Amino acid sequence: MTMTDLPDDNDETGLSRRQVLGGVATLLLAPLAVGAAEASAAAGSSGRIAFRITRAGFILGMGGGTGTLTFNGKKYPLSIGGISFGATIGIASADFVGRVRHLRRASDIAGTYSAVGAGLAAAGGGSVARLRNSRGVELEVSGKQVGFMASIDLSGLRIRLT
Repeated sequence: MTMTDLPDDNDETGLSRRQVLGGVATLLLAPLAVGAAEASAAAGSSGRIAFRITRAGFILGMGGGTGTLTFNGKKYPLSIGGISFGATIGIASADFVGRVRHLRRASDIAGTYSAVGAGLAAAGGGSVARLRNSRGVELEVSGKQVGFMASIDLSGLRIRLT
């Protein structure tokens, strides 16, 4: 019996062509649906981040700040540190906001971040950065700097939940 031999409507001899084709399509598409669900779970969820950094220095610079992670409808306070210590003169503050990707749980935000791809860019007092930690969590942030300093470099940014 071939597909063309199947009856168009149900009768006492068996299934309709539509039922057979629907069953075959379901069997073929089921592995794709399972794979998509697994990939989505592995990728994790996204959230939002906002933080303020203050940096000051004369010859040696130091900086730090605070922020908030918004994830799954909850807000988590953050402590920011480890911001590009090095030779500098000046004082500056910057507010950053952006997206956090690949979080499985809020604690995944903790860690030291390094630049991804093109890294950091600055234009007209604003900065854009794409950073990643060892857990695969990515930050895509942008912000404006106020004060007198060449720039606030986010390389080596360290985030802790407080």
